[in-house]
Amino acid sequence: MAYDLKITGGTVVDGTGAPPRQADVGVVGGRIVEVGRCDGPAARELHVEGAIVTPGFVDLHGHYDGQLSWDVDLAPSCLHGVTTVLVGNCGVGFAPVRPSDRQALIELMEGVEDIPGTVLAEGLRWDWQSFPEYMNAVDFPHTIDFAVQVPHDPLRVFVMGDRALAGRAATAEDIARMRALLREALLAGAAGFSTGRTDNHRARSGAPTPASEAEVQELCGLASAFCGLPHGVLQAVSDFDMETGPDRFDPEFDLLEQMAAAADGHPLSLSLLQRDLEVDQWRRILRRAEQATARGVPMRLQVAPRPIGVLLGLEATFHPFMGFPSYKRIAHLPLEERVRILRDPTFKQRLLSERSDRVAGDGSPIPPLADRLLEHIAFASLKMFRLGEHPDYEPAMDRSLCAEASRRGVPPLEVVYDALLENDGHQLLYFPLYNYSEFNLECVAQMLHHPLALLGLADGGAHVGTICDASFPTFLLSYWTRDRPQGRLPLERAVRMLTYDTSRHLGLRDRGVIAPGFRADLNVIDMTVLRLLRPRLVRDLPAGGRRLLQDAVGYVATIVRGEIIREGDRLTGARPGRLVRLPQSPPLA
Repeated sequence: MAYDLKITGGTVVDGTGAPPRQADVGVVGGRIVEVGRCDGPAARELHVEGAIVTPGFVDLHGHYDGQLSWDVDLAPSCLHGVTTVLVGNCGVGFAPVRPSDRQALIELMEGVEDIPGTVLAEGLRWDWQSFPEYMNAVDFPHTIDFAVQVPHDPLRVFVMGDRALAGRAATAEDIARMRALLREALLAGAAGFSTGRTDNHRARSGAPTPASEAEVQELCGLASAFCGLPHGVLQAVSDFDMETGPDRFDPEFDLLEQMAAAADGHPLSLSLLQRDLEVDQWRRILRRAEQATARGVPMRLQVAPRPIGVLLGLEATFHPFMGFPSYKRIAHLPLEERVRILRDPTFKQRLLSERSDRVAGDGSPIPPLADRLLEHIAFASLKMFRLGEHPDYEPAMDRSLCAEASRRGVPPLEVVYDALLENDGHQLLYFPLYNYSEFNLECVAQMLHHPLALLGLADGGAHVGTICDASFPTFLLSYWTRDRPQGRLPLERAVRMLTYDTSRHLGLRDRGVIAPGFRADLNVIDMTVLRLLRPRLVRDLPAGGRRLLQDAVGYVATIVRGEIIREGDRLTGARPGRLVRLPQSPPLA
């Protein structure tokens, strides 16, 4: 047999959880045709002795909803082995939309997902109103594949207008109209529906998101749009109102379970995180999800493989001094000039003697968390770490800036100040918010090993100036299967979590496994060198917008539909990726 592409000499980790095995992989027409000994000639052959060959990774939690319309690469996800990404998470997005509501949706995305409004205003083409029109508008060649969910907020605004933005309850007529539009989108190939119910998500103005207080009748009415369909998933994020009292947990979970039950067997995925103030909440979520699944209401739990936190820096969205009067007077200057002034001992002494003004609210895109951090900077520095050239995402407490301040006998804020000036002002500080209450990842280990766990929460395309978690796949493989001293995952288990588990949850039956008949979405990885580099800030968004990108080394090749999109840690310029419409018919395997 003659092949378009042949990969020889590698160790195949096929995605099913089976042990790794030596095998060649032959590809014709974008499909895997042979796994084993491939003796025929090939138009292109990759000799990959010593590397592993895996299916391409399927990421369930992206926010490229706007970026799809202007960016063909969908970085940083494509830099970390992802060959299919699901967008439209957390209830925010840009369709359906009326022209009069475009700015409101921009401000929602800016506030919830830290994507600058100027970037969205310049980058979005807006050549759609309905959700099927949006799907058609973004269905052009990209580097990787993507699927789309219908987000609750724009759906609600489209039907209810200003009443949605004011947080009004939906009428029976509103619910029926939203249900019809959701059903229309699902029939056009949308992958599912998402909603957001967390107080941490706010519009740029500080107002709650339109869907955050939706009542059970609305959620169940929308979920009923899935009845009788062969595909579709639901996704929700909620903080379970724990800040208003633990007695709200069960009523909130009851509401989400009722929504899932109304979806006629279609699975709901929820975020699973350990929060500092509610360290046992994640265990309660696990128990309730187990009980619901046992009753025939399928739930899965999206798990992050490392702490979820923010990156602080003089060029990032946020740093601890942005509200200080002295800093605000120089904030407009180029970085080099700011660093020169900040290094002046007199300026430093004056700034550190000041109190910070509030930086959130009044239309600022800065989240309220920023002010809470500034008010308690000495405590916050207990969980603040330098992010080095080879980032450590499980740092010991004695490496914190607070511990350093104690050793030096100076105030923590002074150590934070000095650290930000390192590397000519390019230093990033890491502040873990979730999954790090005990200064280790033991809770994450328990989450990852749970049978309901789905790898998720990478947020590719979102929080562009504060996080860079689209690198989760690389971290899972390098740290959890190789570098962590204890509690490691078997390589075949980690690969299955990245491929088979996520693709099957989404209903993608043509990928996620290396076997004849499946899509030739593949990664070739040198596990001996696979590692993450320190995030870097680039100015490549519309309107000169900045974002953090995190590179990785060790990806010998990433392949989408039989075409090499990345080779030697560089993108090739190939654009085989397209919109994935569900259900896939006929199913291939």
